[in-house]
Amino acid sequence: MATPPVLLNPVLQRVTARIRQRSAPLRAAYLAQTRLLASRARGSDRMGCANVAHAFAAMPASDKLRIVAERAPHIAVVTAYNDMLSAHQPYEGYPALIRAEAARHGATVQVAGGVPAMCDGVTQGQPGMELSLFSRDTIAMGTAVALSHDVFDGVLLLGICDKIVPGLLIGALHFGHLPCVFVPAGPMSSGLSNGDKAKVRERYAQGEVGREELLKAESAAYHGPGTCTFYGTANSNQMLLEAMGLHVPGAAFVHPHDGLREHLTREAVRELLGIVRSGPRFLPIGELVDEACIVNAMVALLATGGSTNHLIHWVAVARAAGILIDWDDFAELSAVVPLLARVYPNGSADVNQFQAAGGPGFVIRELLGAGLMHPAPAVHPDGLAAHARVPELASGEEAAPRLRWSDVPDNSGDATVVRTAAQPFSATGGLRLLQGNLGRAVIKVSAVPEDRHVIEAPARVFESQDAFQQAFKAGELHRDVVVVVRFQGPQANGMPELHKLTPPLAVLQNEGFRVALVTDGRMSGASGKVPAAIHLSPEALAGGPLARLCDGDIVRLDAVEGTLQVRVSEAEWAAREQAGRSDAHAADAGAGIGRELFAGMRRNVRSAEEGAVSWL
Repeated sequence: MATPPVLLNPVLQRVTARIRQRSAPLRAAYLAQTRLLASRARGSDRMGCANVAHAFAAMPASDKLRIVAERAPHIAVVTAYNDMLSAHQPYEGYPALIRAEAARHGATVQVAGGVPAMCDGVTQGQPGMELSLFSRDTIAMGTAVALSHDVFDGVLLLGICDKIVPGLLIGALHFGHLPCVFVPAGPMSSGLSNGDKAKVRERYAQGEVGREELLKAESAAYHGPGTCTFYGTANSNQMLLEAMGLHVPGAAFVHPHDGLREHLTREAVRELLGIVRSGPRFLPIGELVDEACIVNAMVALLATGGSTNHLIHWVAVARAAGILIDWDDFAELSAVVPLLARVYPNGSADVNQFQAAGGPGFVIRELLGAGLMHPAPAVHPDGLAAHARVPELASGEEAAPRLRWSDVPDNSGDATVVRTAAQPFSATGGLRLLQGNLGRAVIKVSAVPEDRHVIEAPARVFESQDAFQQAFKAGELHRDVVVVVRFQGPQANGMPELHKLTPPLAVLQNEGFRVALVTDGRMSGASGKVPAAIHLSPEALAGGPLARLCDGDIVRLDAVEGTLQVRVSEAEWAAREQAGRSDAHAADAGAGIGRELFAGMRRNVRSAEEGAVSWL
């Protein structure tokens, strides 16, 4: 007897239908353009002879013959390789491996271009961090430049970390007529646990240990090739790409030096060749990334307590595909999507333990089975269902091991890390929408103790992380307090992540004080156990109400009711004037370390809830 189809959750259906309706005109125009471009002749047939000669001048004669005479598939590689990022260092040898695998199947490859990739871990709390958010759109533009040569039949995208994957994806979606596959490289091996690292940071913030011990701890945590092992934006990227079907199934969290990794990279070439126009099923990325695909990514984020950055990035990704989503959509889904994973900062496990316990395959299997994900297409011919399996190497009669997939176990490998949809960590997702007379913000509650979901205390207002640090060191904050850090939005200074706030705030909370953070800046996936209302929109510099707040105002953050209010009468609140910036950025908006080059982006950027896009 055939297994009956799984009924989709009615909220999932309703949100998806609303997104489709809202997006209909924009999506229709996007698909019309995508299909028009897909209908053209191949690049080497369509372009002038001088154009073609330039495009392939440096290639071996045999490859030129394949492309022009034999009309073989020609693959672009867009790479974010550099060896500053530990996660991207393994990419150095990937082009040669990809060329060799493509040649085995009669295809050709060119590295079409490289895109910049900065490490937020290096720039945290530094002036360079003000370039971080805008690097996403810079990467999208770099991807467009790479693909603008317009001679390719498909694209392999090499990128992993925070802004790099969203940037590559936005850029690729502006070439929606091309089939695309993302190629990850995996996480580093486990080092000093995230919990122990956090303790050393807190002791350093209190002056109990010095720089030497702090550096020793940090170096033990970040110690080799691969992504950082906490569940921040980089690893959330990989979870979302799995849920969107844009990876080889199960490719996200295999170590760079695991023998399986090379086979997964070769398989990425084969899967791309399967979806190019001359392959068995043509599947351009603009068709694959539809409303259901975007909703699946949102669900995966909520079910794993992923990075809050994606409430910005995936709004922008969706917009690049002609799809309009907002924070209300996330909030409505969060009310029915269970929390199935606890990975630091939502728990003590790192991503390697998450992978060992079942990883993305287990989570996707559970969500599909619960009707909380759409059974959508994917680059793999079996669709998203293929991502509910795990890859492995099998030895048979062949001389070399081969890649195969097996079903994930029925039960979690570690119920403290991953759970079934029937027995989740929480019945709802890890993110909440907050709104009130201070504007609209988001909060990640999956790591916050339940007795801290509601905080009401006097505000202390700052305009920079450094000013907050000075007040903390001076002993001015050892009390119940709502710390407000404003003028940190996209227009003000590029919306840097504010991780320097986390250790001191954790110290105050550990001392028993009721503390919270309210900011128009970002905190990412590492915001930890302190309640933080972030991405507050509209931002202070754009006339947002946060600019009216004064020291001593009583602020109530209520993640249960979803409110963010200042306890000031309506008449007084309406009469207050907006405060102007008094820090150095007010006089010179971002001079030095290249920040002045991004002034145009700061002037044109949309709000955080609109994806902080600078290209509309």
